Amino acid sequence: MDQISQINKDQGWRVYLNPKALIMLALGFSSGLPILLVFGTLSFWLREADVSRTSIGFFSWVALAYGFKWIWSPLIDRFPVPLFCHLLGRRRGWMLFSQLLIVLSLCGMALSNPQTDLAQLAIFAVIVAFASASQDIVIDAYRIELATERLQAALAATYMTGYRLAMIMAGAGALAFAAWFGSDSGYNAHGWQIAYFIMAGFMLVGIITTLCIHEPTQDTQAIAKIEDECFITLKQRGYSHKTAKLGAWFYTAAVMPFKDFFSRYGTSAITILLLISCYRISDVVMGVMSNAFYVDMGFTKTEVASVSKVFGVIMTLVGAGLGGILVSKFGTLRILALGALLSAITNLLFMVFTYMGNNLEMLTLVISADNLGAGIATAAFVTFMSSLTNVAFSATQYALFSSIMMLFPKFIAGFSGIYVDHFGYNIFFLTTALIGIPVLVLIKVLSNKNYHQPKTHSA
Repeated sequence: MDQISQINKDQGWRVYLNPKALIMLALGFSSGLPILLVFGTLSFWLREADVSRTSIGFFSWVALAYGFKWIWSPLIDRFPVPLFCHLLGRRRGWMLFSQLLIVLSLCGMALSNPQTDLAQLAIFAVIVAFASASQDIVIDAYRIELATERLQAALAATYMTGYRLAMIMAGAGALAFAAWFGSDSGYNAHGWQIAYFIMAGFMLVGIITTLCIHEPTQDTQAIAKIEDECFITLKQRGYSHKTAKLGAWFYTAAVMPFKDFFSRYGTSAITILLLISCYRISDVVMGVMSNAFYVDMGFTKTEVASVSKVFGVIMTLVGAGLGGILVSKFGTLRILALGALLSAITNLLFMVFTYMGNNLEMLTLVISADNLGAGIATAAFVTFMSSLTNVAFSATQYALFSSIMMLFPKFIAGFSGIYVDHFGYNIFFLTTALIGIPVLVLIKVLSNKNYHQPKTHSA
């Protein structure tokens, strides 16, 4: 059984009452709120505004920012934001800066109408995605640095609980607000704009938490020593002081995190990266079209929101909590396999749904199953990726993993609208289930290798 599975089994559910776990609940909410506002909820808004499914599919590429965040993660790991980091520290400073940028950009989206300002809406959506991806980088680093490895499963579970609750707020909540302030049965731009203003207000959860928590303690002496040695070497080779300084910084910030990962995991590194790149593919590709599917099936915003609020919340809480406990009992890889299997099964339920028409009971079943499976899968996956990082390079390495996690699925998801237009929803949902099969194969391959390498986490 891997090290993550040694999470104080005698504590059971009590481990989730640890103050550090509660911090991650709030930060998880802040991290999970923006993504649907530039993804699934935005798809609902665009479809109701009579934007074509093909355009909606391409619009989902806005979220590719999450797949490229590894590019600027070294800056967040090593570079302080002026004023913010001076007042709050490096991690909290970046958190607050990105959260404020999200708020301003969501307000910009709220002031846009896709029927007349589609380009403006796209620009603000891109800014939200980049700011949200930056917030994810620093929150993930903070979580890894916050506690020892034995607590990472609990922190991952509470983080994902907050994350999924925020997604329900940004999904069902936004739909409900759009219906209350606009129209439930037709398009009303005012209702959607008010809904996005309200979502911007919910970012206060993250902002207040950031202002109240403490800056984690980091041991940077080893990295600083390597940077100094690299600087001296470059100077001896004839480079100018500025060039040597920049080169030494680039080596420790951008090269060492990747070198460290491959040196620790050897030949297993490629298998690990392949698994990370494919694990979310079934639910991400399906997720682009799920809300458009609800609209085309004739469900109102209130119906979708009501089912998501009740059953979505319950199943999310059960799934995330159960995922953390199952990881501690059976190990990470086994629950990763269970999560992948559940993702495929729930997508098959969507395929069955296409033959049943407007059926509220079936809507309840598929949303409940989808949230339960996603809660289990994501809690296990976050724990898995956290266990792979070296705390000395937490922001950059975890950003690499989470970027790879989203990049390939998001790219494929961009063609989902074209696929639905050509083959229909039933074949689309069947395909999203089948493309999850390679994930199970990769987990089996990795389980036959001794991939886990011990490392030291900060307390």
